Amino acid sequence: MKIALIGATGFVGSALLTETLSRGHEVIALSRSPAKLASQPNLRVVVADVYDSAQVAKAVQGVDIVLSAFNPGWDKADIHDLFLQGQDAIVAGVKAAGVKRFISIGGAGSLFVAPGVQLVDTPDFPPQYRQGALAAREALNRIQGEAELSWSFVSPPVFLAPGERTGQYRLGQDEVLFDGGQPAGISTADLAVAVLDEVQTPRHIRRRFTAAN
Repeated sequence: MKIALIGATGFVGSALLTETLSRGHEVIALSRSPAKLASQPNLRVVVADVYDSAQVAKAVQGVDIVLSAFNPGWDKADIHDLFLQGQDAIVAGVKAAGVKRFISIGGAGSLFVAPGVQLVDTPDFPPQYRQGALAAREALNRIQGEAELSWSFVSPPVFLAPGERTGQYRLGQDEVLFDGGQPAGISTADLAVAVLDEVQTPRHIRRRFTAAN
């Protein structure tokens, strides 16, 4: 497949890039800093500002699917507004290019821990991640009203960290996955496996899902 990847140098995006290339797909990586991506077979880097929907549309023209691991950076004071600005531009660009399949990596904050209670609204949610999590929740709310795209929204589990690729995971939908009495986790490598499995065998069209070990 020909796959456009947004956020290829990021925490999750770099794992997505590795997994996608390992499966033999052709990757077009959108980046404002192409020098950050080393040359690899089947990888083409396109200079594009993802806050500009016209640049996104031009870059993803003709691909089979767009994977977005976009995040403006947790260190940004205005991460909430930047996240939604970028997400809206990406969605608009994908639609303008005529690409139908779109998978967006969001956050765990919008997963439910109890009926009507999402993780981001609990007292112990880390304040340094709250604005980004609220933005990711709003991005999910917005895309749930999107009828033109065959979208999927991926919420990582509560604990996400670098680690080995086991190729094993379990899936959930809108609730936090647990391991015994504790919230479950997954490595970025195994999250990438779950996402690429969804790319190749879609099971969550116009749905959100989560994955954990």
